[in-house]
Amino acid sequence: MTKLGTALPPSPDCHRLILASFSQALLSPIHPSSMKKFLCLPVLILALTGCSGYQLGSSKPSQLAGIQKLAVPTFKNDTLEPRLEVLATNALIKKIQMDGAYQIVPVSEADAVLRGTITTIERSQFRSARSNTLRTSELLMRLQVNYTIEDSAGLPVYAGSARGQSNIVLDPNVQLSERQGLADAAENLSTSMASQISEGW
Repeated sequence: MTKLGTALPPSPDCHRLILASFSQALLSPIHPSSMKKFLCLPVLILALTGCSGYQLGSSKPSQLAGIQKLAVPTFKNDTLEPRLEVLATNALIKKIQMDGAYQIVPVSEADAVLRGTITTIERSQFRSARSNTLRTSELLMRLQVNYTIEDSAGLPVYAGSARGQSNIVLDPNVQLSERQGLADAAENLSTSMASQISEGW
């Protein structure tokens, strides 16, 4: 992912070019055929400002600035929830690919490897049924992953943790509802992790 980065010093050449275009547009006779010149003036003004503004650039944490190719093996699962590691790992890979900050590759081709461990899964009542406060109508699910990023020599260069949660309304098929809740929590978790390693927050 990229975002607005560090401010750049003004470019004299850029200023001269845009000012010349600006002056030419002002001095030209106003005819219907040339009216488009004046419609472009706001664009020229914005461009002039932009010459001394910002540029698009990577905002990765400094420890990860040189990493382009990242491997993400299946997470370790320290919970009792089956296949949760596959769900969470796939969600993160898709998110990283969408962000575009890293190219996902096999371990053998990677500049670094992200290794994660799912440490916690929590289920708690978020809302009870109106007719029976002991009966859960909406479930809150939370996940936590601790992770490290290792360089090609296997040395840790970055570490962090991320959490994800979701609220899910329980339907008669409780198992299906919980599975959907886990998928939503994993998606939320992947967004948090991807932001940490791509944007530093």
